[in-house]
Amino acid sequence: MKAVKFLAAILISTAVLAALPAQAGFRTPESLVRNVYAYYGKGSSDLSKGLPRSAEIAEQFFDRSLRSAWIAPREAPYDFMVQSPSWKIGPVSTKILRTELGKTYVTASFNNNGRAVTLNFVAVKAPDGWVISDIESPQDSLRLFLTQFKR
Repeated sequence: MKAVKFLAAILISTAVLAALPAQAGFRTPESLVRNVYAYYGKGSSDLSKGLPRSAEIAEQFFDRSLRSAWIAPREAPYDFMVQSPSWKIGPVSTKILRTELGKTYVTASFNNNGRAVTLNFVAVKAPDGWVISDIESPQDSLRLFLTQFKR
């Protein structure tokens, strides 16, 4: 009987932990960027569709001011993270460009379908870890992009 109660307690504890929301942020600015591009690989179908537009993902990856814009419906002509409507990206290299005024700028460089892409992620330290405050491309920023194509 004790063994059954013990197993029940373990199952309940596991269910409670699984039901908790994902914590925001990552341990380093570079791991934040690498985790974004993990969603653009050739792995499982869930990890090959681009960064999801769910509230859970928005909380994990973006600061408060960008979360609602990330999950808002839009008809964008391309995926900002890869600067294209489709992708076959090569290895992603990251490098901290600079740190100033509480922001760390991380450059992400990769090839997408043979075209060089460089984006600057603006990462900020939240209570639970690093999150994205904005992303800058040579022509645009993620904030402006999301506002421009909002339905």
